[in-house]
Amino acid sequence: MQLPNLLIYALWATLLGANLAQAASALEGELGEANQALANRDYAKAYQGYLRRSTTNPLAQFELGLMEERGWGRPVNQETACTWYEKAAQGGIPAAQQFLGNCYRAGIGRPADSKTALYWYGKAADSGILIALCNAGDLYISGQGVEKNINYGLELCTRAAQGESVPAMKHLADYYRHGRGIPTNPVAARYWYQQAAERHDLEAQFELALMLSEGLGGPADRTAAAFWLEQAARQGYSSAYLPLAVLYANAPVDSQSGALPPEVLAKVYLWNQAAKAITSNPETLAQISRIEKLTLAVMPPQWKPALDRQVTEHLAKFSQLPVTQP
Repeated sequence: MQLPNLLIYALWATLLGANLAQAASALEGELGEANQALANRDYAKAYQGYLRRSTTNPLAQFELGLMEERGWGRPVNQETACTWYEKAAQGGIPAAQQFLGNCYRAGIGRPADSKTALYWYGKAADSGILIALCNAGDLYISGQGVEKNINYGLELCTRAAQGESVPAMKHLADYYRHGRGIPTNPVAARYWYQQAAERHDLEAQFELALMLSEGLGGPADRTAAAFWLEQAARQGYSSAYLPLAVLYANAPVDSQSGALPPEVLAKVYLWNQAAKAITSNPETLAQISRIEKLTLAVMPPQWKPALDRQVTEHLAKFSQLPVTQP
């Protein structure tokens, strides 16, 4: 379950401009108690608080949509979410306009209508939600409900990426990396992952690291790959844990001792144990077990308590609870 992000209000206020920012601040001020309840994960209280303000407050309408869509304290209900997004979009909330575009694109609670989706994506983009240009671009690239135009679709998403939208950078990189209806372009993919990674997108950091380690889109660079994997892992991106442990396990050995440097060996153990704690897949666990056995055979036993403590603290920081091992 995703946690609520109340900072989005400040972003909206910035995007709406000075005059509307004051109005947005006033709207948010009405929601203080509900916002606090949401931050405390008291979802029932938050929902009722937003509902009481939903007749006249588009921010409350948007939050209700989020709670319905993401299943915060209730079963996921996409149709009800889209109903709330429509109200909030008509009330001028840019993020709701983007999400309403998604509703029309997918035909959730209404007939699929790509042209209406494009209208709302345009409204959102005009208000600063530049990733909506990539959403519009998706329609042109796929030809869903509009005349297919791959070049124009890429142009829209590129415009958003060049406008410093980090989600757009990642979206564009995914297109070039995986194809998605266009020819793959590893060089362009690596470039845009790099741009997003430098702006702290964890998934982009992970994808960039994979390309660097495999030499896709440019020369292989295992040092840079380890750097970006560790950046993502330290921020709780769990998919990076095991690849990072494997990368360190295959690092160059010390020329004098013939073994991994102590700091590298410690990282192999730390990230392998982090991966073990959250993994239930038997094949992955078998790989983790092999790495653990080899590591413990050469790691000084007195290191283990401190490293285990670091693993526990890291997982707790990101609410990553250890799974029950089979």
